[in-house]
Amino acid sequence: MKKYKNKLVIVQTVTPDYRSEFFKEIKKNLHANFEIYAGNFYFDKSISSKGTLEKKTIKNYFFLNRKLLFQTGIWHLLFKNVVLVLEMNPRIISNWIFLIVRNLLNKETILWGHAWSKSGKDSNSEKLRYLMKRLSSKIIVYTNKQKAELQLKMPTKIIIAAPNSLISKTKMVTQKPKESLNLIYVGRLTEQKKPLFLVKVFIKNIDQYPKNTNLIIVGAGIETKKIENFLKANKVKNRVKLMGHIYDYAELKKLYSNAFFSVSPSLAGLSITQSFSFGVPILISEFEKHGPELEAVQIGSNALFFKTDSIESFNETLCLAFKNKDFWVEQRQSIVNFCKNEYSIEAMSKVFINLCDKNF
Repeated sequence: MKKYKNKLVIVQTVTPDYRSEFFKEIKKNLHANFEIYAGNFYFDKSISSKGTLEKKTIKNYFFLNRKLLFQTGIWHLLFKNVVLVLEMNPRIISNWIFLIVRNLLNKETILWGHAWSKSGKDSNSEKLRYLMKRLSSKIIVYTNKQKAELQLKMPTKIIIAAPNSLISKTKMVTQKPKESLNLIYVGRLTEQKKPLFLVKVFIKNIDQYPKNTNLIIVGAGIETKKIENFLKANKVKNRVKLMGHIYDYAELKKLYSNAFFSVSPSLAGLSITQSFSFGVPILISEFEKHGPELEAVQIGSNALFFKTDSIESFNETLCLAFKNKDFWVEQRQSIVNFCKNEYSIEAMSKVFINLCDKNF
């Protein structure tokens, strides 16, 4: 068994189930040299810690209408000689204390997250985030593009790219749809994610799509009841399937194997690389504040854009995709191969394992 000089400790707000395989991969390599701390609920209550991951549970105290957070149960780490990874989120007040104190003591404290705020690199909040970045020892971002952009602004800072990934290389497989040419949405059912828009546009144009095309919705949230009522009122429940929240790989694999395209009716992020890991191209709302995973998109090869909130554009784009059905089905293997090379759990976890990869 390989031994390490340094211990890796990651502190998170929550550990959602989609992160479980990533953390387990790190644990498999570092063993006792890895610990993870997390609370139960995120700023957005719909995001919570789930799954079978072994973690040390800490307390999240939110205030000012859940705009700010203070964490307890981690303060024994303040002076420890560990490689400490914190979220790059200035709204976590406790992280500021860790960064300031550990910076003065010259202890390794790394920030992990998006290079820029959702409002962009020129936003007012970026000034605060820039100060936070300066206090860190190193920074880990989600894509090579983010790394290059941030390195221009901080040329002397050590910045590392860790591809934002969900699935192991060994589980990245695809096959040609056998039973149907479904559309699949995987994500939270919240107003921000616009699942109801997707249901409405699908139902409005349902006669223009192949009869073996259903809309599969995987996820849970406050919009569920609205969608159920809409389906009942339009009497098309048999063509739209509400599957609820699914994390099990085997179930997701089965659903994606019969999907023609996945769909992101709002901002897209991890749904992009998850879709690609099963060889399924994705239809994306164009004018949104997308996550850094958009870097993986190659229009015409693994994805298509439709104009945001436009029923007409969505329908035109999807109908054109169906006309080119053979091309898109044949693309599946190349999409998987691309994802294996660029966006795997192994590639992402290696970045974190390397933080303490020093032999005795």
